[in-house]
Amino acid sequence: MNNPPKVYIVDDDPTIRESLTLLLEQEQVTVESFASANDFLAADRWLPVSCAIVDIHMPGMDGMELQKELARRGCQLPLIFLTGYGDIPQSVRAIKSGAIDFLTKPVTARVLMKSVQAAFVESICLHAQAEKVTGLTSRLAGLTDREREVMLLAVEGLTNKEIARQLGISYRTVEVHRARVMHKTGANTVLELARIAATSAPAP
Repeated sequence: MNNPPKVYIVDDDPTIRESLTLLLEQEQVTVESFASANDFLAADRWLPVSCAIVDIHMPGMDGMELQKELARRGCQLPLIFLTGYGDIPQSVRAIKSGAIDFLTKPVTARVLMKSVQAAFVESICLHAQAEKVTGLTSRLAGLTDREREVMLLAVEGLTNKEIARQLGISYRTVEVHRARVMHKTGANTVLELARIAATSAPAP
């Protein structure tokens, strides 16, 4: 990992930002803070392994709206929400939308660090998954149109003879294309090939 994990704090209260920064830095955590959701979004330079501690109630864009905007941008940044008072329905919505935790101010160092560590683990998993998908997508990008056709029919369970008949090409040609597909994707079996194709497919 080239950079240490970082925590981003998004809260309109400077006192809260300062106290959270001090608390986290005492735990040897790198911190960057923002006074608003818009300032945070404008930065748009988040590290691969990181998380954000976000105030629910802020002027302008609030924490829940920020969560929606990050999702819209395809940013898989784990969020920890902070609020000045408990709101069960709101906390349920936040967690269902992917938040790591929903904490009430004031928060203790032990409780906060537990959530931060969980967020870092989630961030590492998400980053690893994203890199895996990128690598698999790159492998599939190396296939020719005909090789891709053969692959899609193969993962559907068609035999070489059936593929040849459907594409109007020879059995031998299908064998050659299929061998190239397996080599380029690194798959050893049709099951592996199906998993690669499924993992790299765009979300519906």
